[in-house]
Amino acid sequence: MEQIKITESPRDAIQGLPYFIPTQTKADYINALLKVGFDIIDFGSFVSPKAIPQLRDTEQVIKKLDLSGSVSRLMVITGNRKGAETACSFPEITWLSFPFSASETFLKLNINSSVDKARLLIDDMLVLCDKNNKSLMVYLTMAFGNPYGDPWNPDLVWRWIEKLQNAGVQHVALSDITGEATRESISLIYSVLGSDFPNRSFNLHLHTTHDTWQEKVDAAFTNGCRHFDTVINGYGGCPMTGYELLGNLNTMYLVEYCKQYGVKHSLDEIALDEVIQRASIFYRTGEHT
Repeated sequence: MEQIKITESPRDAIQGLPYFIPTQTKADYINALLKVGFDIIDFGSFVSPKAIPQLRDTEQVIKKLDLSGSVSRLMVITGNRKGAETACSFPEITWLSFPFSASETFLKLNINSSVDKARLLIDDMLVLCDKNNKSLMVYLTMAFGNPYGDPWNPDLVWRWIEKLQNAGVQHVALSDITGEATRESISLIYSVLGSDFPNRSFNLHLHTTHDTWQEKVDAAFTNGCRHFDTVINGYGGCPMTGYELLGNLNTMYLVEYCKQYGVKHSLDEIALDEVIQRASIFYRTGEHT
């Protein structure tokens, strides 16, 4: 039976909220997620607090987490060298992620960077991760098109994957945060990557609607994708894009897909049900700042 990996990303949901969730409340929720068995939990951020004030307490949250007995690995997003250095100083963190893109407009909006500067930063992050026994996940954002009019085509995606691989990047996630992806574009890109890069796994980070999630997940899975990012109840959206109301792939949708098609996953569904009961309250517990 086929098996998939799942990254649960409360970070991607929290960063778009118009209020700050208290530190202890965050830690309690993430501790509950740690009992579910997600492969990775993308929980925090080491970028400027001015850019993402909702996650300015990531260091404090880490100190309140109970990792004993958990199989999950923790991941934080970083947008510059300083953030990467800070993340590498925490033994609790296994994964660093970086939001790269071939869209110059998105990089400017998201991390105030050019493509060339971002590419050089990836080199620095690879060195830091190697020295500190961390892994780097590069998110190739706008992998299925962009709303800005920047150049895009499947060949461009392929060329960037090749460049990243040649630079030493082992882990790449294709990311669609503005709803550009279609069943056809997902099928085309994943089928090509699967044949041309057979020793690599390409995650999918998908923001989608209730009506289109299944055809997109199915297109990715049937063409070789075995690692998906999700958020319980589908909360989230990137606040830097203007598409913050377009939610993440709902964790339960993916679990139901697995049941329907006989796909294995690592989640404890009893623990997952308990977290789902908490999620609606959690994402609405905060103070406007």
